Amino acid sequence: MHSLKQGPVAVIGGGVIGGGWAARLLLNGIDVRIHDPHPEAGRRVREMLANAERAWESLTSAPLPAKGSLSFCGSIAEAVEGSVFIEECTPENLELKQRILAEVENDAASDALIGSSTSGLLPSDLQSEMKHPERLLVTHPFNPVYLLPLVELCGGRLTSPEVLDQAAALFESLGMRPLKLKKEIDGFLADRLLEAIWRESLWLVHDDVASVEDMDDAFRFGPGLRFALMGSFLIYRIAGGEEGMRHFMAQFGPTLKWPWTKLMDVPELTNT
Repeated sequence: MHSLKQGPVAVIGGGVIGGGWAARLLLNGIDVRIHDPHPEAGRRVREMLANAERAWESLTSAPLPAKGSLSFCGSIAEAVEGSVFIEECTPENLELKQRILAEVENDAASDALIGSSTSGLLPSDLQSEMKHPERLLVTHPFNPVYLLPLVELCGGRLTSPEVLDQAAALFESLGMRPLKLKKEIDGFLADRLLEAIWRESLWLVHDDVASVEDMDDAFRFGPGLRFALMGSFLIYRIAGGEEGMRHFMAQFGPTLKWPWTKLMDVPELTNT
């Protein structure tokens, strides 16, 4: 298995996610090649890198490793040639991603892993047009990628189990927390949780229960702080006291049947 330190790593797409990936990689001393045809891609990625450097310097007094080198490539072939890992970060369109991935694997080294930063497309669909689908997996990060450690790893029907293990080791070397899904599902894990909160928040604003600012404050000054330390299950286990989750479920389990939420309904989105 290659090490990312052997580099370079190719990033296809230099938007918010692609730029975030590039920043995390570069600040870990890894050489990065980016391909993005947008005329402002270079400026955007460099601004992202500057933001990441300021953030890292404010979080630690420890010396940072020497930065990797950043190159902008005029073609996908130039970016992926000799790269040990390729991260696809193009817009959320299945046909576009399939076309990009076909071009990537055509020019990539035979042992290079290919990750997609898609936030919801299934890996089985992404790999369906590939000649070597076994090396494709979803590698879904969270913005800002250069700060947040979670990366969801999801293989498709044809993904090799060894590829998932190799990718997990690579991301751990970047200080990330790779989370391997047991099976593929639309939206993966964290985005499904966020969608539920977002949907309920929209209803509470729509029904004039709270303002947008109130909803943000309700989360960031309360449960948001807890979620930074504990997940939902650990929070409720602790809430059960000495008897733990069993006591909590006996006391509050029936409330799951109460009509508290509108999670299955969608409010009309208007300009107001």
